[in-house]
Amino acid sequence: MGMYQRIADLVSQVEEDRTLRALIFTGAGDSAFAAGTDISHFRSFGGAEDVLAYEKNIDMVLGTIESVRVPTIAAIRGACVGGGAAIASACDIRIASPSARLGFPIARTLGNCLSMKGFARLADLVGSSRVKELVFSARLVRAREASEIGWVHEVVESEEQLLPRAEELAERFAAHAPLTLEATKKSLIRLRDSRIPEGSEDLVLMCYLSEDFRGAVDAFLSKGKWEWRGR
Repeated sequence: MGMYQRIADLVSQVEEDRTLRALIFTGAGDSAFAAGTDISHFRSFGGAEDVLAYEKNIDMVLGTIESVRVPTIAAIRGACVGGGAAIASACDIRIASPSARLGFPIARTLGNCLSMKGFARLADLVGSSRVKELVFSARLVRAREASEIGWVHEVVESEEQLLPRAEELAERFAAHAPLTLEATKKSLIRLRDSRIPEGSEDLVLMCYLSEDFRGAVDAFLSKGKWEWRGR
């Protein structure tokens, strides 16, 4: 959770510093962009209030990423799953190295779900039909396929080319009219949010408060396997 809060803090700094014109997100090291939330955190959930507070916090962080006034670029290598895939999806541009793997394998691992905004954000990128296929299959998408379905904009030829290419794009965007870029970003967010209905908490609570979710979290942390029960 410290990672999410630190992201929000850094984005706030970018929002305030008008000399900054672009922002690149990438993972530390070579193994992953981000693997998402620490699963042990879910053991602290005591009821609906904890669930909704968690989802509200994640939506806040992702919202700060996508609404920050400057262009954001996700430079993805290795695993980019769960919360990591959500962070990348909230960025304006996604480029990937050959090692990138993206997905939301929650139907196989934990039995939780995305928030309504999370589903809307992903559907805007790849379409509703593809969202269902990705979630239902719980598979990870390789870099080239991610490009073909519109999840990433570009795949570089080698791992070494990833950050130089991200920096090249950042410099290009930074040279353009900042108010035009900001207006474009915020207009598209408003169009998307106008389609999101109120009162979707019931679906989040259905998953997070289920016997399946609690059992799957315990099984995941103990490296066991949970048999889904649908309750």
